[in-house]
Amino acid sequence: MEFEEKQGLKIWWLYLVTGVSIFPTLAILIFDKGGLSLAELQKMYFTPLLAVFLPFLIIFVVQQNKLTLKINAEGLSYRYFPFHFKPSYFHWMSIEKAYIRKFDAFSEYGGYGVKTRLWFKHKDKAYILNDKNRGLQPSLKMAKNFCSVQIK
Repeated sequence: MEFEEKQGLKIWWLYLVTGVSIFPTLAILIFDKGGLSLAELQKMYFTPLLAVFLPFLIIFVVQQNKLTLKINAEGLSYRYFPFHFKPSYFHWMSIEKAYIRKFDAFSEYGGYGVKTRLWFKHKDKAYILNDKNRGLQPSLKMAKNFCSVQIK
């Protein structure tokens, strides 16, 4: 039996917040004293338009991050694209225990993404991509907790 889960960032609302914050800049570019003409934009190498659309491009790239977790009879593996090109694999013999636990992304790890624990100087690392509050917590025999991989 094999379990596989893929997660990604779902931050659609960030497009809305960015659009609202960029609207005044765009309004000034277009309507201030007649706005910018095409010739003026060409002189500036279209830099104002790049400044308006660059935040949307950055949000799009960040949303392409994917976390893949696989659990099978041989062990556990995870891959966080684009940071891990090859999956990290841990055989069951090297894992002391693995359990599902509740956690708070902001108070324990300081937010979403690839994070290390903030308090009590733990050395575990978390991959938190969703706003759920439960995750898989494996512990290695040779080291402290290596990751908290959030599952749905």
